[in-house]
Amino acid sequence: MAGSWLLGPDAGSLGERPTAVLVAVRGEDGTADSGPGSETSLAELRRLADTDGLSIADALVQSRPRPDPATFVGSGKVDELAALAERSHADLVIADGELTPGQVRNLEERVGVRVVDRTALILDIFAEHARTSDGRVQVELAQIAYQLPRLRGDGRSMSRVGGGRMAGGAGMGVRGPGEMRLETQRRTLRERATRLRRNASELARRRERTRNRRARNQVPSVSITGYTNAGKSALLNRLTGADAQVRDVLFATLDPTVRRISTGDLTYTITDTVGFVRHLPHQLVDAFRSTLDEVSRSDLALHVVDACAPDALGQITTVHGVLHEIGAGDVPELLVLNKIDVAPSEWVDALCRAHPHAIPVSARTGAGIDHLRDELAQRVRHS
Repeated sequence: MAGSWLLGPDAGSLGERPTAVLVAVRGEDGTADSGPGSETSLAELRRLADTDGLSIADALVQSRPRPDPATFVGSGKVDELAALAERSHADLVIADGELTPGQVRNLEERVGVRVVDRTALILDIFAEHARTSDGRVQVELAQIAYQLPRLRGDGRSMSRVGGGRMAGGAGMGVRGPGEMRLETQRRTLRERATRLRRNASELARRRERTRNRRARNQVPSVSITGYTNAGKSALLNRLTGADAQVRDVLFATLDPTVRRISTGDLTYTITDTVGFVRHLPHQLVDAFRSTLDEVSRSDLALHVVDACAPDALGQITTVHGVLHEIGAGDVPELLVLNKIDVAPSEWVDALCRAHPHAIPVSARTGAGIDHLRDELAQRVRHS
């Protein structure tokens, strides 16, 4: 369920499933199949909103070369968006892209409801799904990094500069009480971030000690990576008999789950990690970098692909981009095409032609799992 961090201080007075309107800007050439504002990106934004417990009333898309620097969409579309939000009794507007603080402020003034962007929505989902202290620390750090440059005063009283008899008669140019409150908020957030970074550093040291023990014991490691909702946790359960949470929502797994696999005389660890998504917020990549190090330090990356996703090839490209960003681009990869029990056979065939060494499996039915286990053992043994 969407929280007050996304919905604002009035979250408690909203309905059980708040209503949202989506807004996007699509390039006029229409060539970007997965960029912001595309059909693929907008469909994913709908799934993100649904995962966060929001009901989508409608969507507005404008074709223009680039977002308007003041209001994201053009002035005429802002009026149309305001009418759409009023007609659908929307509680908030979600933009398919990252908004500047000025764009948020201008849109809220003209539309009359709370406005958030794709990044804020993803951060709210992460906050809801983080279970361990490590995950909560990293999510809160990402939220603070996002929130600090976006702090603004509450109306004119928060941004007013003192003068005359204000601020004890100190004269012109002195900050008023509202501005002082804003500075207090900034200082409080910075102090909180400092404490969280200390906690995160200690947790990172613990993970490093665990990795060093595995290295000393010469235990190879495999990291399961891939797009969110590709079935990574289900595959971990099928391979190891684990009981990792499996849900048909985006970002169901944030906290790494490590299990051991023994095949004959070979023993290795396999780790389920956080899934990726298009336009993954940099705040999250930075905050989860120590967790994502599990992938860069592993001997093999088990890249799980949702074979029944219409944009599976685009998802593969997205995951490769994030892996390069976190320094895991050179880790050997084994591509696994999951969900072949529900994917159209022609889609699976096309993916196999594009990636001839990929292994088709179904974590739900067990099809192809024996072949995958054999391939894993062979790849790990020679890593």
